[in-house]
Amino acid sequence: MSSFQPADISWIASPQALDDACQQLADAPVIALDTEFFREKTFFPIPALIQFSAGEHAFLIDPLATPCTDAFRALLQNQAIKLLHACSEDLEVFQIWAGVLPSPLIDTQVAQGFLGENPSMGYQKLVEAWVGRTLPKEETRSNWLERPLSSAQCEYAALDVIYLLDVWAKQREQLEHLDRFAWLESDCRQLIDQAGRSDDNDTQWYTRQRQLWRLTAPQLKAYQLMTTWREGETRRRDIPRNWLISDKHLMAIAEAMPANRYELARVEGMTPPLVKKEGDALLGFVKQAQHTPSEVLPTPWPDPMQPAFKHRFKALKKVVKGHADELGLAPEVLLRRRDLEALVMQSLAGTPLTLPTGWRGERLNDDLTKALEAQAE
Repeated sequence: MSSFQPADISWIASPQALDDACQQLADAPVIALDTEFFREKTFFPIPALIQFSAGEHAFLIDPLATPCTDAFRALLQNQAIKLLHACSEDLEVFQIWAGVLPSPLIDTQVAQGFLGENPSMGYQKLVEAWVGRTLPKEETRSNWLERPLSSAQCEYAALDVIYLLDVWAKQREQLEHLDRFAWLESDCRQLIDQAGRSDDNDTQWYTRQRQLWRLTAPQLKAYQLMTTWREGETRRRDIPRNWLISDKHLMAIAEAMPANRYELARVEGMTPPLVKKEGDALLGFVKQAQHTPSEVLPTPWPDPMQPAFKHRFKALKKVVKGHADELGLAPEVLLRRRDLEALVMQSLAGTPLTLPTGWRGERLNDDLTKALEAQAE
């Protein structure tokens, strides 16, 4: 167990200090990483602090004063395991500040899911469970952009990486005992792959909407076009999505399919400034959807309240729960609800199934396919 003390912290505010720290950790087999950032007014996170450690000492990088160096980029991508917890937003920060992603990666939240626990367990509960330490919570919502940071902030940030090493050592022992380490490595590689192609998801953002079944094919096309535009614009302007226009309001426009500014202004949530600034673009997407040939329009989504949908979904859910119970895992670790719904929709539409791959596919695909075939008879 770590004997970390607040004094075991190095504040890094220059490229030379960063390179010196990298030299100290050059041969470390495991490096714990974390970030603090600010994102209330921007689309992209603003890096405020980068933490890393390979043992009893924590290094805190001030990214406001220190650009990333080649030595740190090399450290992020050397052969050492890079530990993060719930890493999705942290990966964005590393992509912005360092221009590279940490690899090979292990996400300790994902690891905990493979050990039969809550697959979304937070870091504080994880440390309590594995290390028996209660972490301070007072600095959770600190302003990490202020300078200088307080000693309490620095200690809080350092503990986010110090105990991660202790947690991982115990998790890894259990994962290897259960022969699930390869599963974890596979899932963590996918996290890196997904982070590296985040821009490619713009055209699929619309699928996050839970009410798509309410839309006709032209309405669905309009919603897809508008969400794709919104993703690109918020990146370009670096503003939060809702600062431009929310999913709820885009959905309302798609349902109304307004033909002009007057009709657009009557849609719920459309303020005069929004109509004036973005009205032409939004009406353009509605018109484009209305003039899209029917043969290339998206297939309307089935109503999840209809018996055919409910029966297929229930059958797939039973398959996943059966395997999850056998493995001692939460069902969502095997397959998310969104993935089950997509399989049901594909089955009802008669389109090819996007079945899981890798170890999940080996365990599930035969039973998933049989369950859908049985429901189709």
